[in-house]
Amino acid sequence: MAHTSVSLEVPATAARVWQLIGGFNSLPDWLPFVPGSELSEGGRVRHLKTADGQVIIERLEAFDEKARSYSYSIVEAPFPASDYLATISVQEVAGSASSLVTWSGSFSPVGVSDEEVAQLFHGIYEEGLMALKESLESGDKERLR
Repeated sequence: MAHTSVSLEVPATAARVWQLIGGFNSLPDWLPFVPGSELSEGGRVRHLKTADGQVIIERLEAFDEKARSYSYSIVEAPFPASDYLATISVQEVAGSASSLVTWSGSFSPVGVSDEEVAQLFHGIYEEGLMALKESLESGDKERLR
């Protein structure tokens, strides 16, 4: 099983960041390459539509409002991986108005090496967290709704 993790300090309090990213259906609010998301099964499954029209279906596996984290698995996706489980979490950075956001995942490669699939998800996590940081820095009020 392969894994990767990306952490990034962002210029906002943990409460503000969690308000933006803590909803399981909130990816379109901060992740430009996922412009659409619809929930099913009582909010436990999200159907994502990527900017290039692909569909990704994910299941919420764990949610902890107090710890500001959630974990999800992939039900269906165009990725060369199985047994995917990822976690997004937000933590306060002591003595500042910043937060540390971590996006990590583990997965089994399908038809590719551990390194190749880890690089794929590392890139997705890294680009996603940079988009989050840019959104927070821009102060885009519409994205916080």
